[in-house]
Amino acid sequence: MSNVTEFDLHAYADGQLDDARRVLVEAHLAHDAEAAESVRIWRKQNEMLRALYNPVLNEPIAQRLLDVGATRWRWPSYAIAAAAIGLSFALGWILHANQTDVLTQIATLPRRAAVAHAIYVPEVRHPVEVGADQQDHLVQWLSKRLGTGLKVPRLKQQGFELVGGRLLPGGGGPVAQFMYQDAKGKRITLYVSIRDTEPSDTAFRFSQEGEIGVFYWIEGKLGYALSANMDREELLAIATAVYHQLNS
Repeated sequence: MSNVTEFDLHAYADGQLDDARRVLVEAHLAHDAEAAESVRIWRKQNEMLRALYNPVLNEPIAQRLLDVGATRWRWPSYAIAAAAIGLSFALGWILHANQTDVLTQIATLPRRAAVAHAIYVPEVRHPVEVGADQQDHLVQWLSKRLGTGLKVPRLKQQGFELVGGRLLPGGGGPVAQFMYQDAKGKRITLYVSIRDTEPSDTAFRFSQEGEIGVFYWIEGKLGYALSANMDREELLAIATAVYHQLNS
Protein backbone atom coordinates (compact mmCIF):
# COMPACT_ATOMS: atom_id res chain seq x y z
CA MET A 1 0.00 0.00 0.00
CA SER A 2 1.37 3.42 -0.97
CA ASN A 3 1.94 5.94 1.79
CA VAL A 4 1.69 8.88 -0.61
CA THR A 5 -0.72 11.45 0.81
CA GLU A 6 -2.65 14.32 -0.78
CA PHE A 7 -0.15 16.64 0.91
CA ASP A 8 2.60 14.88 -1.09
CA LEU A 9 0.63 15.27 -4.31
CA HIS A 10 0.15 19.01 -3.80
CA ALA A 11 3.81 19.43 -2.88
CA TYR A 12 4.82 17.48 -5.99
CA ALA A 13 2.61 19.68 -8.18
CA ASP A 14 4.25 22.75 -6.61
CA GLY A 15 7.79 21.34 -7.05
CA GLN A 16 8.41 21.29 -3.29
CA LEU A 17 9.54 17.67 -2.72
CA ASP A 18 13.06 16.41 -2.20
CA ASP A 19 14.45 13.88 -4.67
CA ALA A 20 13.64 10.80 -2.59
CA ARG A 21 10.04 11.76 -1.98
CA ARG A 22 9.59 12.91 -5.57
CA VAL A 23 10.64 9.50 -6.90
CA LEU A 24 8.15 7.82 -4.55
CA VAL A 25 5.32 10.07 -5.70
CA GLU A 26 6.16 9.55 -9.38
CA ALA A 27 6.03 5.79 -8.86
CA HIS A 28 2.62 6.21 -7.25
CA LEU A 29 1.35 8.38 -10.10
CA ALA A 30 2.44 5.81 -12.65
CA HIS A 31 -0.18 3.44 -11.21
CA ASP A 32 -2.87 5.92 -10.19
CA ALA A 33 -4.43 7.66 -13.19
CA GLU A 34 -6.86 9.69 -11.05
CA ALA A 35 -4.07 11.11 -8.89
CA ALA A 36 -2.00 11.87 -11.98
CA GLU A 37 -4.92 13.77 -13.51
CA SER A 38 -5.36 15.79 -10.30
CA VAL A 39 -1.68 16.75 -10.32
CA ARG A 40 -1.92 17.78 -13.97
CA ILE A 41 -4.90 20.03 -13.22
CA TRP A 42 -3.20 21.60 -10.18
CA ARG A 43 -0.13 22.39 -12.28
CA LYS A 44 -2.33 23.93 -14.97
CA GLN A 45 -4.02 26.07 -12.30
CA ASN A 46 -0.59 27.18 -11.07
CA GLU A 47 0.30 28.25 -14.61
CA MET A 48 -2.94 30.18 -14.97
CA LEU A 49 -2.46 31.89 -11.60
CA ARG A 50 1.05 32.97 -12.57
CA ALA A 51 -0.12 34.21 -15.97
CA LEU A 52 -2.98 36.21 -14.44
CA TYR A 53 -1.36 37.64 -11.34
CA ASN A 54 2.39 37.90 -11.93
CA PRO A 55 1.97 41.26 -13.70
CA VAL A 56 0.23 42.61 -10.58
CA LEU A 57 2.83 41.19 -8.22
CA ASN A 58 5.60 42.78 -10.26
CA GLU A 59 4.04 46.26 -10.29
CA PRO A 60 6.15 48.87 -8.44
CA ILE A 61 4.86 50.21 -5.13
CA ALA A 62 3.04 53.51 -5.61
CA GLN A 63 5.22 56.49 -4.67
CA ARG A 64 2.44 57.98 -2.50
CA LEU A 65 2.57 54.87 -0.30
CA LEU A 66 6.33 55.09 -0.04
CA ASP A 67 6.07 58.78 0.87
CA VAL A 68 3.56 58.08 3.64
CA GLY A 69 5.78 55.40 5.08
CA ALA A 70 8.82 57.66 4.96
CA THR A 71 7.12 60.53 6.79
CA ARG A 72 5.63 58.43 9.59
CA TRP A 73 8.29 55.87 10.49
CA ARG A 74 11.16 53.80 9.23
CA TRP A 75 11.10 50.11 9.92
CA PRO A 76 14.38 48.40 10.77
CA SER A 77 15.68 46.28 7.93
CA TYR A 78 15.34 43.10 9.99
CA ALA A 79 11.66 43.87 10.63
CA ILE A 80 11.03 44.34 6.91
CA ALA A 81 12.82 41.07 6.17
CA ALA A 82 10.81 39.23 8.83
CA ALA A 83 7.55 40.62 7.45
CA ALA A 84 8.52 39.60 3.92
CA ILE A 85 9.39 36.08 5.05
CA GLY A 86 6.13 35.83 6.95
CA LEU A 87 4.10 37.01 3.98
CA SER A 88 5.92 34.64 1.65
CA PHE A 89 5.27 31.73 4.01
CA ALA A 90 1.59 32.64 4.34
CA LEU A 91 1.07 32.94 0.60
CA GLY A 92 2.94 29.70 -0.03
CA TRP A 93 0.88 27.86 2.57
CA ILE A 94 -2.41 29.14 1.14
CA LEU A 95 -1.51 28.19 -2.42
CA HIS A 96 -0.17 24.83 -1.33
CA ALA A 97 -3.21 24.00 0.81
CA ASN A 98 -5.83 24.54 -1.87
CA GLN A 99 -5.06 26.07 -5.24
CA THR A 100 -8.69 26.17 -6.31
CA ASP A 101 -9.91 27.93 -3.15
CA VAL A 102 -7.27 30.62 -3.58
CA LEU A 103 -8.35 31.11 -7.17
CA THR A 104 -12.00 31.61 -6.21
CA GLN A 105 -11.24 33.92 -3.28
CA ILE A 106 -8.98 36.41 -5.05
CA ALA A 107 -10.52 36.51 -8.52
CA THR A 108 -13.59 38.22 -9.93
CA LEU A 109 -16.38 36.26 -11.60
CA PRO A 110 -15.10 36.78 -15.17
CA ARG A 111 -11.54 35.95 -14.20
CA ARG A 112 -12.55 32.74 -12.42
CA ALA A 113 -14.65 31.79 -15.42
CA ALA A 114 -11.78 32.54 -17.82
CA VAL A 115 -9.36 30.40 -15.83
CA ALA A 116 -11.81 27.48 -15.71
CA HIS A 117 -12.36 27.91 -19.45
CA ALA A 118 -8.63 27.90 -20.19
CA ILE A 119 -8.08 24.77 -18.09
CA TYR A 120 -10.79 22.55 -19.54
CA VAL A 121 -11.40 23.72 -23.11
CA PRO A 122 -8.12 22.18 -24.43
CA GLU A 123 -9.01 18.78 -22.95
CA VAL A 124 -9.44 16.02 -25.51
CA ARG A 125 -10.34 13.01 -23.37
CA HIS A 126 -11.91 14.70 -20.32
CA PRO A 127 -13.40 18.06 -21.26
CA VAL A 128 -16.48 17.35 -19.11
CA GLU A 129 -17.49 15.02 -16.29
CA VAL A 130 -20.95 14.19 -17.67
CA GLY A 131 -21.62 14.21 -21.40
CA ALA A 132 -24.54 15.69 -23.30
CA ASP A 133 -25.93 12.18 -23.84
CA GLN A 134 -26.86 12.28 -20.13
CA GLN A 135 -28.18 15.85 -20.12
CA ASP A 136 -31.12 15.19 -17.78
CA HIS A 137 -28.84 13.57 -15.23
CA LEU A 138 -26.29 16.38 -15.65
CA VAL A 139 -28.86 19.11 -14.97
CA GLN A 140 -30.37 17.29 -11.98
CA TRP A 141 -26.96 16.57 -10.48
CA LEU A 142 -25.61 20.11 -10.82
CA SER A 143 -28.92 21.65 -9.69
CA LYS A 144 -28.82 19.53 -6.55
CA ARG A 145 -25.20 20.44 -5.81
CA LEU A 146 -25.79 24.18 -6.30
CA GLY A 147 -29.08 24.05 -4.41
CA THR A 148 -31.14 25.66 -7.18
CA GLY A 149 -32.74 24.66 -10.45
CA LEU A 150 -30.42 25.19 -13.41
CA LYS A 151 -31.25 25.60 -17.09
CA VAL A 152 -29.05 24.54 -19.98
CA PRO A 153 -29.38 26.97 -22.91
CA ARG A 154 -29.77 25.51 -26.40
CA LEU A 155 -27.37 27.14 -28.83
CA LYS A 156 -28.00 25.16 -32.00
CA GLN A 157 -29.12 28.30 -33.85
CA GLN A 158 -25.77 29.87 -32.95
CA GLY A 159 -23.96 26.79 -34.31
CA PHE A 160 -23.03 25.20 -30.98
CA GLU A 161 -23.99 21.86 -29.44
CA LEU A 162 -23.73 20.94 -25.79
CA VAL A 163 -20.66 18.79 -24.98
CA GLY A 164 -21.60 18.33 -21.32
CA GLY A 165 -20.69 19.80 -17.98
CA ARG A 166 -18.78 19.44 -14.77
CA LEU A 167 -18.80 20.46 -11.11
CA LEU A 168 -16.11 22.88 -9.91
CA PRO A 169 -15.24 24.20 -6.45
CA GLY A 170 -15.94 27.87 -5.81
CA GLY A 171 -15.25 30.39 -3.06
CA GLY A 172 -18.91 30.44 -1.97
CA GLY A 173 -19.77 26.84 -2.82
CA PRO A 174 -20.03 24.54 -5.83
CA VAL A 175 -19.83 25.93 -9.37
CA ALA A 176 -21.27 24.46 -12.56
CA GLN A 177 -19.56 24.66 -15.93
CA PHE A 178 -21.34 23.80 -19.20
CA MET A 179 -19.32 23.39 -22.39
CA TYR A 180 -20.44 23.81 -26.00
CA GLN A 181 -18.67 23.14 -29.30
CA ASP A 182 -19.28 24.08 -32.93
CA ALA A 183 -18.63 22.07 -36.09
CA LYS A 184 -15.07 23.42 -36.31
CA GLY A 185 -14.21 22.38 -32.78
CA LYS A 186 -14.39 25.86 -31.24
CA ARG A 187 -15.60 25.73 -27.65
CA ILE A 188 -17.42 28.09 -25.32
CA THR A 189 -18.22 27.60 -21.64
CA LEU A 190 -20.99 28.85 -19.38
CA TYR A 191 -19.85 29.24 -15.76
CA VAL A 192 -22.58 29.36 -13.08
CA SER A 193 -21.76 30.23 -9.47
CA ILE A 194 -23.75 30.78 -6.28
CA ARG A 195 -23.56 34.15 -4.50
CA ASP A 196 -24.25 34.66 -0.80
CA THR A 197 -26.21 37.86 -1.40
CA GLU A 198 -28.15 39.42 -4.22
CA PRO A 199 -26.24 42.52 -5.36
CA SER A 200 -28.11 45.56 -6.57
CA ASP A 201 -25.80 45.88 -9.58
CA THR A 202 -26.71 43.20 -12.12
CA ALA A 203 -25.42 44.86 -15.29
CA PHE A 204 -24.48 42.83 -18.38
CA ARG A 205 -20.72 43.33 -18.72
CA PHE A 206 -17.74 42.31 -20.84
CA SER A 207 -14.22 41.53 -19.63
CA GLN A 208 -11.14 40.63 -21.68
CA GLU A 209 -9.02 38.14 -19.74
CA GLY A 210 -5.92 37.64 -21.87
CA GLU A 211 -7.10 35.99 -25.09
CA ILE A 212 -10.43 34.98 -23.53
CA GLY A 213 -13.49 37.22 -23.77
CA VAL A 214 -16.12 36.94 -21.04
CA PHE A 215 -19.66 38.31 -20.90
CA TYR A 216 -21.01 38.08 -17.36
CA TRP A 217 -24.02 39.10 -15.34
CA ILE A 218 -25.83 38.45 -12.04
CA GLU A 219 -29.35 37.07 -11.84
CA GLY A 220 -30.63 36.72 -8.28
CA LYS A 221 -28.11 34.64 -6.36
CA LEU A 222 -26.55 33.17 -9.48
CA GLY A 223 -23.58 34.61 -11.32
CA TYR A 224 -23.22 33.70 -15.00
CA ALA A 225 -20.16 34.07 -17.23
CA LEU A 226 -19.91 33.02 -20.87
CA SER A 227 -16.31 32.60 -22.02
CA ALA A 228 -14.70 32.04 -25.40
CA ASN A 229 -11.70 32.90 -27.51
CA MET A 230 -13.61 34.77 -30.18
CA ASP A 231 -14.57 38.20 -31.46
CA ARG A 232 -16.45 40.32 -28.93
CA GLU A 233 -19.46 40.94 -31.19
CA GLU A 234 -19.77 37.24 -32.01
CA LEU A 235 -19.61 36.34 -28.33
CA LEU A 236 -22.13 39.07 -27.49
CA ALA A 237 -24.68 37.53 -29.84
CA ILE A 238 -24.30 34.16 -28.15
CA ALA A 239 -24.34 35.67 -24.65
CA THR A 240 -27.54 37.54 -25.47
CA ALA A 241 -29.19 34.31 -26.60
CA VAL A 242 -28.06 32.60 -23.38
CA TYR A 243 -29.34 35.46 -21.26
CA HIS A 244 -32.79 35.46 -22.89
CA GLN A 245 -33.16 31.69 -22.58
CA LEU A 246 -32.20 31.70 -18.91
CA ASN A 247 -34.77 34.41 -18.24
CA SER A 248 -37.62 33.08 -20.38
